[in-house]
Amino acid sequence: MDKYFDRRRFLGSTIAAGTGLILSPSGFAQEQKGKSDELNIAIIGAGMHGQNLIDICIKMSKESPVRFKAVCDIWEELNLSRVCSLLKRVGHEVNGYIDYKELLDKEKGLDAVIIATPDFCHAEQSVDCLKAGLNVYCEAPMSNTVEGARRMAASAKETGKLLQIGHQRRSNPRYVHCYENLLQSARILEQISGINSQWNRPARPDIGWSKRKAMDEDTLAKYGYKSMHHYKNWMWYKGLGSGPVGFYSSHQLDVFNWFLDTKPKTVTARGGTYYYDTKNHEWFDTVMAVIEYEADKGTVSTSYQTIMSNGYGGDYEAFLGTDGTLEISQSPSRGGIYRDPQAPNWDSWVRLGFLRKPGAEDEEEQSDTIAESTETKPPTLYEIPVEMTEPYYKPHLENFFDSVRGTASLNCPAEVAFNATVTALKLNEAVQAGKTLEFKSEEFNI
Repeated sequence: MDKYFDRRRFLGSTIAAGTGLILSPSGFAQEQKGKSDELNIAIIGAGMHGQNLIDICIKMSKESPVRFKAVCDIWEELNLSRVCSLLKRVGHEVNGYIDYKELLDKEKGLDAVIIATPDFCHAEQSVDCLKAGLNVYCEAPMSNTVEGARRMAASAKETGKLLQIGHQRRSNPRYVHCYENLLQSARILEQISGINSQWNRPARPDIGWSKRKAMDEDTLAKYGYKSMHHYKNWMWYKGLGSGPVGFYSSHQLDVFNWFLDTKPKTVTARGGTYYYDTKNHEWFDTVMAVIEYEADKGTVSTSYQTIMSNGYGGDYEAFLGTDGTLEISQSPSRGGIYRDPQAPNWDSWVRLGFLRKPGAEDEEEQSDTIAESTETKPPTLYEIPVEMTEPYYKPHLENFFDSVRGTASLNCPAEVAFNATVTALKLNEAVQAGKTLEFKSEEFNI
């Protein structure tokens, strides 16, 4: 994990025009030949997000060699043809498929499959891939239904194959450091009494498409879409996605479950479709929720919001404790630990490397000043001494590939991600019900 501690910013490399795919050196194929740890993989779903994952796999291929053998996407004229062409240009001899079942039938010798399709496809595609003997990396949220997620987890257990879900914070070294060192070892916050979080989204028009290369109605209908708008903006439609709550909050709710080491007890939520029109947006664009947990030291009340705005505040999680507050985000420029003036001295944790000493005034002087003054002053900010300058998904993909090789264990296996799926989908239910809902223990059973 030390490679992520480098303070230098990732500079990137040459970008293939109009796609975001990275073109590796032409000698890539020759360099990778004969490596015993090379993995043969396929990807199902070659849209914008799938292309981001391909990009990362190519960039990390020298240290974690993977070779794409097949690509599947239902948009043959655009996504499929573009991605196959670009992969071939960087030394990957891939076959293209429109139907993933044909890929599974014809491709032999695959070690793993990446699934980057809309939420409603995840369960069927993951289960079929697992039963075909393949390890699976499936993007989050796990599924748009609890039953679908349950089938995925059960299939992974039955087949003995690996199923990693794309809650990438589980492999982010900043999050791992905060959980393992600050919360578990140092217990630096003492008692966590609350969590604040948000993932506000900038107000944007619906996603458009190339009219010249649009899919025909028969193809769209075959794969579950009513129109190109339905296809390109699937997140907002019930039956296809689970709205911003599933797509975004499931990542943060997973962190709640992880850092608190427990499952939620109740959820209260309000929201609606306040920005977009309800005809083309069946899921809520604005949600505010309170989720309660029973942790080892008492009840923890957590808040979550997603609203349409200018995106102000971005996404973050703030863990409020009796001795301090930890704020953390995927953004490398955001995050820190605020020490309460009356908390025990943190110098020992600085010496151990758990924290980075603030460059501001001496802590004891600040504490004395606060004690003598009626004016409330902000607590001292300590820095998280771990920097993450790589693409967000890279450590999580590396963890998956290393687990396939047998040199690591999954950071987010299906049984872990299932809890976040149950939590997120229950949050959506609470908005619809307009009242507090209780979680039953059996809801988390696989």
